[in-house]
This record gives sequence, C-alpha cells and structure tokens, in this order.
Amino acid sequence: MQITIAQKAQFRGVGLHSGAAVRLVILPAPVDHGIVFVRTDLDGARIPARWDHVTPSQLCTLLDNGEGATVSTVEHVMAALTGTGINNAVVEVNGPEVPILDGSSAPFVRGILEAGLRQQNAPLRAIRVLREVEVQQGEAYARLSPADHLEIHFDIDFVDAAIGHQEKRLDMANGTFVHELMDSRTFCRKADVVKMQESGLALGGTYLNAVVFDGDKVLSPGGLRHRDEAVRHKMLDAVGDLALAGAPLLARYTGHRAGHAMTNRLLRALFAQPDAWEWVTLTPTMESRLPGAGVLASAQRIAAATRQLAVA
Repeated sequence: MQITIAQKAQFRGVGLHSGAAVRLVILPAPVDHGIVFVRTDLDGARIPARWDHVTPSQLCTLLDNGEGATVSTVEHVMAALTGTGINNAVVEVNGPEVPILDGSSAPFVRGILEAGLRQQNAPLRAIRVLREVEVQQGEAYARLSPADHLEIHFDIDFVDAAIGHQEKRLDMANGTFVHELMDSRTFCRKADVVKMQESGLALGGTYLNAVVFDGDKVLSPGGLRHRDEAVRHKMLDAVGDLALAGAPLLARYTGHRAGHAMTNRLLRALFAQPDAWEWVTLTPTMESRLPGAGVLASAQRIAAATRQLAVA
C-alpha cells in the first residue's frame, strides 16, 4: 500500500552550496501524487521529483520544472523519504536549495518518524528491471541488474589514505537504510574546498555538516561515524538519486566511482529502453522487502510513546 507522512515535518538550516538560510517542510499528499517539491518563494512553483527533471549540475542533484524554477541538493531528503517508505509527499522549500543539516539523511529521517507515517488505501506499483543496463564514463560505471528487491553495491577509490579504497554491498530490505546508511555524511577533500568556494560552491559547508579529509587525516570534529563512512554516503546518495525513478525500484544497483550525474544517466538509459523494465503491482510479500518496510511500525511506536508521555 502507498504511504504518506501523517503530519507536517519542518526543518531549518542552510544550503551547502549557497550558504543561504532555508526552511523545508514535508507535507502529506494524496495517493498517486508522488514526491513534488514546491518553491514557496516562487508563488508555489511545482517541481516533480523525477529523473526527467534533473538538469546537469556540479556536486549535487538539481531538479528543474522547465519553467524557471529549480531546487538543488535534493538527494538527502529523497533518500530519507525512500528509507522511511514514503511514496506521496509535498516538499515545500523557500529557496533554491534543500538545507544540508548535518550532511546526512538522519535529521530528515528522525523528523519524518516523529511526524508519523500514514498508510493509504491504494496499491503500490514498482518498476522492475528486466535486463542489465549500464552507463560508463572513463573508469567509472553504474549498472542496474534484475533483482526482486533493491540491492546496492558500491566501491570508491581515493588517493587520500583516510579514504582509500572502500567497498560495500547491502540488501536494502528490513530497514537497512535507517540502520546502516542514514547518518553517513557528505565528504570532501581539503584540497578541493578552496576550489569549490572560489567557484561559488560549498559556501555553507563546515566541518560540522561535511567530513573533510586531508591525506591520512580526518579534520571534522569527532572523526568518522563509521570506518567506511565515505562509501556509505555514496550509497545514501545513490538511494536518493534512484528515488527519482518515481517509484520503488526492484533492481540491483552497482556503482564504481559513480556519482549523481552518472546515476541520472543510468535512469535515462533504463527508461529509454522499454524492454528493460516493467510496472508491477506489489504484493504484501514484495512490499515487505522495500527499503521503508517495517519503519511504519517504528513510527507508530514512537507516536504511541509520545502520546503516553503527553498523558502522563
């Protein structure tokens, strides 16, 4: 069944690249609505969260409605919506960029679960990949292969000793996103920070909302949340970018040195080949393997505990 948020969840912060203060609110939406961003500062301009509305940008995923309204750095909130099982929502934002918060999806996930989830009386459809589709650029590649639920395999390779080569495989069922990926933060190399800021990027970046590496050192206070936090964050990004398919994906995603642009190219390649995918209506068993399955029960327990505290 389809799921929306039970009540609004509000977030305030700054844009990672713009540095501007921004407010984001996630609101309930009706069945078959999907995820749509609304720019409240642009007379409610609507921007569908879909692969064919992604436009080329540096270091983040940027959506464009084709009529002059854009919203960037959507990947972390999109990953949070997927990881909590939300299919329908309005995401209001009063500026051109989603707030970076702590650089991960964890604040979004916690806010969503505190607001609660509501199951809707409508069947849920998914996109099932039927044959392998791959895109490449130099040594990097991204691939979708047939699978009965979402799996992710990612590897990265950096010269910085503090990052180096990292590889991870995850079955995204059973709340794996919430347990394994949601708190992994965006990262960068110190050598790239000055270059980005000179180009007008990362103006809102700090050691508190990004992990900064310098050779064999981790410069961010407190160090890493996970030994392999870098590859975990790349997987988090992939979950958010794959969410722009517009429906749950039943597939195995493999990324080798891949990024936002390559994942979008992969979705475009998939949908350009009608024989490579199909729509399927999910059975309860199939729904139980989705990334957000089981999170609804967790949200209900949180809501019940909150009500008990209020009564007490």
